[in-house]
Amino acid sequence: MGESQRFQLGTVGALSLSVVSSVSIVICNKALISSLGFSFATTLTSWHLLVTFCSLHVALWMKLFEHKPFDARAVMGFGILNGTSIGLLNLSLGFNSVGFYQMTKLAIIPCTVLLETVFFRKRFSRSIQLSLSILLLGVGIATVTDLQLNALGSVLSLLAVITTCIAQIMTNNIQKKFKVSSTQLLYQSCPYQAMTLFIAGPFLDWLLTKQNVFAFKYTSEVLVFIVLSCLISVSVNFSTFLVIGKTSPVTYQVLGHLKTCLVLAFGYVLLHDPFSWRNILGILIALIGMVLYSYYCSREGQQKPSEVSAQMAQAKESETDPLIGVENGAGILTDAVVAKAPAWNSNKDLQA
Repeated sequence: MGESQRFQLGTVGALSLSVVSSVSIVICNKALISSLGFSFATTLTSWHLLVTFCSLHVALWMKLFEHKPFDARAVMGFGILNGTSIGLLNLSLGFNSVGFYQMTKLAIIPCTVLLETVFFRKRFSRSIQLSLSILLLGVGIATVTDLQLNALGSVLSLLAVITTCIAQIMTNNIQKKFKVSSTQLLYQSCPYQAMTLFIAGPFLDWLLTKQNVFAFKYTSEVLVFIVLSCLISVSVNFSTFLVIGKTSPVTYQVLGHLKTCLVLAFGYVLLHDPFSWRNILGILIALIGMVLYSYYCSREGQQKPSEVSAQMAQAKESETDPLIGVENGAGILTDAVVAKAPAWNSNKDLQA
């Protein structure tokens, strides 16, 4: 099996793991919050991260992966930013209507595209832009209902979108810059994420629910669901870093909207949630957008290696053929030899 085939297989596995684990934890948390009354989402997330770190520490002790320390300030900043984005998303849900919160989640994709275009010179083809637009339209039809605006909620939503986009872009860039795996990055950043949410969680949950997480009556059933949620979260957190590292922040957001559609469908089938023609239409449009996005990404991914090979071959010919070398501006000067970079090095898309 070639390297490209192994990479594709690993990517498919990461995407599948992310979908299955995320849908599972949403259903588990929905039962925990709606049925059992445990509505302390931010504190629960801090426990998720703490259990994830302990699980990774055991895996490290068993030598299942290698610890690779790198820039401590980058790890700390990334971990705190990631924890902050989670807290802001929870606050956004608490201070806004469900419809406006869904609009906030939809805004993450265009914001990510904008940030990567402006700061990283990444180019998105019109085909990709069209497929993303169809996807967002479908998810919007399926999930967005009421849109009630308020000043505080709007500010919190804006901050949540910005911090989430930056954190996901950093996840991808840190893995590539420092050549660390998703497991290594998650292991080093987990303590900072958990600490941020562990400190802020009880206050944020009290602000949203007017209840004290420490005064809650923990029955055996509640404890079972909390433990189950924490165990599933290990897979969720790992697959999140794995997907972003192997693909891109935009692809991860597309996958997130697929999870939303699946959660709606599972909620209707398993929990008998209300479902309407609008939900069905929105999910179908979103699925069309996802299929188109996958198709265009796959097609463009296959085109890039062939373009690189052709440009490298052209560069080699220019080294051996003096006429071609002069035409490309890479001729030998009389007094000094100036080595000019090959033409494909200037394509920033290929360096990403």
